[in-house]
Amino acid sequence: MPEPLFGEPTRERVEPAPGAVLLPGWLGPEEQRELVAACREWARPPAGMRTVRMPTGGVMSVRTVCLGWHWYPYGYARTVVDGDGAPVKPFPPALCTLARRALADAYGDSLAAVAGAAAYRPDVAVVNHYPHGAKMGLHRDKEERLDAPVVSLSVGDSCVFRLGNTDTRTRPWTDLELRSGDLLVFGGPARFAYHGVVRTLPGTADPALGLVGRLNVTVRQSGLSDGPSR
Repeated sequence: MPEPLFGEPTRERVEPAPGAVLLPGWLGPEEQRELVAACREWARPPAGMRTVRMPTGGVMSVRTVCLGWHWYPYGYARTVVDGDGAPVKPFPPALCTLARRALADAYGDSLAAVAGAAAYRPDVAVVNHYPHGAKMGLHRDKEERLDAPVVSLSVGDSCVFRLGNTDTRTRPWTDLELRSGDLLVFGGPARFAYHGVVRTLPGTADPALGLVGRLNVTVRQSGLSDGPSR
């Protein structure tokens, strides 16, 4: 983890709910820059970054690109069914390695006790770019057919992330500040908890990243075979 600057206290590991683990500064500066560069390549068309329109007609304020499987409300497909129709970009093996390392670091000796963690074989990444002012309402990641953990990586501006409960979008919830380089894992009892981004904190990113806003890369194991899911 990066060393704190100017006497800033070291941020500690947090477990905001059973199965949820926050490891501050898990990605070092060089790994963050590499991830930004990779996201720029993934964002290029075809099957590039797009704005998502919900079935209700609303438009999400984040922009999204998917790898491995294409996520759309509310399913997965092998092509960008709500965009240019191109085949989705492949899921990078390097992301699989990174996500498996993330689970090992987050759960440690408890890895085998968390559903799907020890045998984790992710095949989906959803990359969201939050421009200034973007947010995301409380939702659950429930299009997958397995309860394997979600690995979430933050780069760029900090944000206020809300981790709720598994039953409703109302309280109880916990608000966490996620900064650039932070790793958040949620599996086990927290796997299907409602969660979202209340707001981003513009201007908090390291200028060396060359990034405006926030990038969030979530890695998942879908449990899907070929063919769209619903």
